[in-house]
Amino acid sequence: MDHKVDRRGFLKLAGMGAGVVFASRLALNSGSALAAGYGSGSGADADDFFFVQMSDTHWGFSGDKVNPDAKGTLQKAVAAVNALEHAPDFIFFTGDLTHTTDDPKERRRRLAEFKDIVSKLNVKNVRFTPGEHDASLDFGAAYQEFFGDTHYTFEHKGIQFIVLDNVSDPTASLGTNQLAWLKKVLDGFSKDQNIVVFTHRPLFDLYPQWDWATRDGQAAIDLLMPYNNVTVFYGHIHQQNYHMTGHIAHHSAQSLMFPLPPPGSQPKRMPVPWNPETPYKGIGFRETQAEVKEHGFNITEYPVVKA
Repeated sequence: MDHKVDRRGFLKLAGMGAGVVFASRLALNSGSALAAGYGSGSGADADDFFFVQMSDTHWGFSGDKVNPDAKGTLQKAVAAVNALEHAPDFIFFTGDLTHTTDDPKERRRRLAEFKDIVSKLNVKNVRFTPGEHDASLDFGAAYQEFFGDTHYTFEHKGIQFIVLDNVSDPTASLGTNQLAWLKKVLDGFSKDQNIVVFTHRPLFDLYPQWDWATRDGQAAIDLLMPYNNVTVFYGHIHQQNYHMTGHIAHHSAQSLMFPLPPPGSQPKRMPVPWNPETPYKGIGFRETQAEVKEHGFNITEYPVVKA
């Protein structure tokens, strides 16, 4: 099976099917080719890598009707990732690390507990962005004490990663300062640069009635639009969703605490009740393989706990 595609092709493939790349292998070959897939690793190029996206762990949540294992699910998720056949190059948490609380001391206690639990991941490079549960009540102050900047960039093997904060502002906005920062960052890239964006809320208007949007997200999309190879990974909606804005693919992650219903499928946004016959359904992460010849995906779901 030939998984090799050019640098532009990978991010196009990432947007062509229903699959969300929660764990994706990317390879930069000597000919500037980009490969996708999660294989055995034998004979892989030195620059091959894959990353894992985890999201919406909501540490501190309680509610037996939604998740009777709320105090153990995150630890099981850490164990599941540690059990992957190949360790990822890095892991990225796309927000709502903790569950909201009005008590500043409790917020910090939850952040400290979360940080301690995920320190057991067998990957040194673990990065974060806040969710509104972590940051909107104090403009990200407590979050920054534990995890540093809420928006930043990093580079990994030729790919530029941009982390945006659309939650510290309680109006669910990026704000003019961050948009100016984003423009300055993008001005330093060529139009063919591979760019991956991590954020918590969707940048597009998925379902504003349920707070599934970013007030000035379109401004960020407009800044990204001139660049040919852009993919966005986000959380917040606790389910898999795929959306295109022009050539930019947006992929959401499942939650690691509880699923939420499809947008607009019921009057109120309420967690999906726990079903003891199918425990952990809708909770987890998954591996996606791109089949270039068929322009499709082979998808393997990874539950937090195996049946």
